[in-house]
Amino acid sequence: MMIDRFLEYLRYERNRSPLSVKSYEEDLRAFESFFKNLHIDGLTWENIDADIIREWMESMMDKGNTATTINRRLSALRSFYRYALSRHFVASDPAHTIKGPKDKKPLPQYLRETEMDRLIDDIQWNKDCFNDVRARTIILLFYETGMRLAELASLDDSSVDFDHLEIKVHGKRDKYRLIPIGSEMVKAVKRYIEQRDKYVERKGAALFVSENGERMKHFQIRNEVKKHLSLVTTMKKKSPHVLRHTFATAMLNHDAGLESVRKLLGHESLATTEIYTHTTFEQLKKTYSNAHPRA
Repeated sequence: MMIDRFLEYLRYERNRSPLSVKSYEEDLRAFESFFKNLHIDGLTWENIDADIIREWMESMMDKGNTATTINRRLSALRSFYRYALSRHFVASDPAHTIKGPKDKKPLPQYLRETEMDRLIDDIQWNKDCFNDVRARTIILLFYETGMRLAELASLDDSSVDFDHLEIKVHGKRDKYRLIPIGSEMVKAVKRYIEQRDKYVERKGAALFVSENGERMKHFQIRNEVKKHLSLVTTMKKKSPHVLRHTFATAMLNHDAGLESVRKLLGHESLATTEIYTHTTFEQLKKTYSNAHPRA
């Protein structure tokens, strides 16, 4: 009876769509079915407590429901009890203190080292073509430094210190950090600058410029990365951020400390960097499963 009144309230007072009302009804009927099947004498909507709701959530988890589904159903239950409490149909709201499960963040996608080696070393790059030299330098820079797209796009020639083998990066919240680079990266950047100055009339201080000499826009860099990553991977996501993930994963796989990786990535909190330890552990599990005879 209370469910029917709540649905009328949604339909006529809140002007919710028929589809939305139907969704609320399904979620509430699902909970009603659950607590009735507990076969607890005298258990009704009026005397449900928080423990019953937690049991419902646990049963949904056991059945493999996603956090998104559970949180949606819990939201419907909260809305119902707020309504029922405001109409004095119940004396208390058992749902308002219940916290739903956290959504699992997807693990970062990254390329394997063999794929990066193929892309950087085996692809037939034209060393005398400005576009090829620029694209290879951009990809190598993302992979060797782990910098963000906006950070790479904002680089000027003066950002690169060839003598001290480092790049000064303008990061988030107007903070700067220094990232070391290797001799291969130095050669690549110098080769790119040589090609750029030979074929393009630069219109500013930008390191990476388009054919018209202006600083490359984010979408232009993104398109270059996507086009060339397609040569070595069928992975759906092919973005500069994938190369940032690839950098971090490669560093940890080669025994870099988590704090060092945090500083290189420009993360404020170590907790943000720790997502990559899950990635490397997943890789370790796959290696174990493939290698161990009893796995």
